Amino acid sequence: MSGRPLRADAQRNRDLLLSAAVEAFSVCGLEATLDAIAKKAGVGIGTLYRHFPTREALIEAAYRNELAVVCDAAPELLATLPPAEATRAWMDRFIDYMTRKLGMADALRAVIAAGADPYAHSFELLVGAIQPLLEASSAAGEIRSDVAAADVLVSLSGVALAAGANREQAGRLLDLLMDGLRYRA
Repeated sequence: MSGRPLRADAQRNRDLLLSAAVEAFSVCGLEATLDAIAKKAGVGIGTLYRHFPTREALIEAAYRNELAVVCDAAPELLATLPPAEATRAWMDRFIDYMTRKLGMADALRAVIAAGADPYAHSFELLVGAIQPLLEASSAAGEIRSDVAAADVLVSLSGVALAAGANREQAGRLLDLLMDGLRYRA
């Protein structure tokens, strides 16, 4: 694909395909069919192949799109919520991202087996997303300043793995993590 921006209708179709792909691969894994994904997106199979020439390209793009959504949420949350609330809200979004990523595990392994690395730079991008949230929360006196963003991210990954699809438990664990981050005079 060229570096030109997509027409509005082409971008809409691409977005619909990525959303349908995440859902399909999260629920059905490698059993998800490209025909079913195209149908769910409301487009023809030719449109799917114009955007994503291979199954692996679709899986990788779907994963990278989910990564971008969670990373892009950080500045939006900081602009609309107090820093600690923005941090906690981003943690919820991270858990949603991890739940989808774990659901797509088999599909992502197929991408890796085909020679691609969908995880290249993921950790750095996620650290870059949470770092400003932690810095703003610390500057506001709401959390400690001695906590590394990478450590918080690893903790969040642990919450996602431990809680699995149990969002109620994940929420309690995230509240516990936030309590551990709070500034103590």
